[in-house]
Amino acid sequence: MDFFSIFANLRIQDFVDIVFLTVVAYHLHLWFRGTKAFKALVGLLVLGIIFTMARTWGLFLTTWVFQILWQVLIILLIILFQSEIRQVLERVNPLKAIGFKRQASSGQWIPGFAKGIFSLAGGKVGALVILERSERVDELITGGQALYAEPTPEVLLSIFQKDSPLHDGAVLIRDGQISLVGCYLPLSSSERVPVEMGTRHRAALGLAEKCDAWVVAVSEERGKVSLARRSELIGIEEEGTLAQLVGEAVRPIAPQREKLWKRIQAAITHQWPVKAGSLVLVTFLWLLLAGQQDFEVTFQVPLEMRNVPKEMQVLDPIKPQIRITARGLRKDASTLSERNVHATLDLSLARFGRRVFPITRDQIFLPNDRIQVVRIEPAQLSFKFKESP
Repeated sequence: MDFFSIFANLRIQDFVDIVFLTVVAYHLHLWFRGTKAFKALVGLLVLGIIFTMARTWGLFLTTWVFQILWQVLIILLIILFQSEIRQVLERVNPLKAIGFKRQASSGQWIPGFAKGIFSLAGGKVGALVILERSERVDELITGGQALYAEPTPEVLLSIFQKDSPLHDGAVLIRDGQISLVGCYLPLSSSERVPVEMGTRHRAALGLAEKCDAWVVAVSEERGKVSLARRSELIGIEEEGTLAQLVGEAVRPIAPQREKLWKRIQAAITHQWPVKAGSLVLVTFLWLLLAGQQDFEVTFQVPLEMRNVPKEMQVLDPIKPQIRITARGLRKDASTLSERNVHATLDLSLARFGRRVFPITRDQIFLPNDRIQVVRIEPAQLSFKFKESP
């Protein structure tokens, strides 16, 4: 396959196609890296490359087996990774950008909350607290008892103390108020969670990976405070630091306005190795698949005049050219040019004066028979002949 010819015939649609899929591949990597789903995506990608190469090289049996395998594999992937698929669909939901935002709470409860969390850590009392933000977490958590109270140190200590029937679970804080207690969270499948972190921290990270909620976890064994947000787990050493982070969670700081070129530069340079790798991978796959795409190409070729009677001379046109539109597989059609396409016209029946000759597909010689001539412009040429001197 002539990759250079394919690139030479790159259209604006092809450029948009590559850029869009590069963005999709980059975000899939960010969302699923370090998880079992990411390993499944890598394995699926390898199988896709093998299938494409087998079809390109004409391996009949391998192609047939993979076509059957894909049908079963897609169903299995939907069943096994339905939560990850739902997570992706929720993140790209356009209604989130135009929806109404809930009014943020005053934040007066934050200092008392931070004090209560570090009181629990000082007594090595395990705790798990969900800080709900713009996305509702009701569909992601199970269980829970309704309890409406201020998240004060006394209330937190009474909920999470070991003799309480509600201590084994998470507390949900919604709009600055405790809304549910005894909630159970989905466990993270990430393999980047440190070994010393237990089920409580894996549950905190599991919920944070699936929505924009932040989750505070207090270790019962080590008395340490951690904050899970997105796919990272942050250790917090001071009460003031926790209060500041919780304030950012419930009252997001509006990003500063930057110049357009700075935002474009940041979008390109941020994690550029991953973005470059995504671009290379998508471009490689695009080149493999583009060769099998139906493609039209239009080019000009000189019309070679043959069998001109010796007593005649062509007066006009001297160097005729025609415009050809051909269609075929991209790997074949993209290589067409005046170097490998020839057009001839038999002028053995020419007469003196002005004569018109049709240009037909039989007069076009292509490098292979997999390409079809769609259109010839002009469909006929007018020649003027005179007697040779």
